[in-house]
Amino acid sequence: MKKDKQQAKYDRGQIFVKIVAAILALMMVVAVAASALYVLFT
Repeated sequence: MKKDKQQAKYDRGQIFVKIVAAILALMMVVAVAASALYVLFT
């Protein structure tokens, strides 16, 4: 029982880390795209 709870907590942590990583990756892509557009159109 105790091991299952720890595993569930670990799984939730892994999901949280993946979501945060995805958000940061998306922000990086948007920033690069915005920078490229800025350079092209100015």
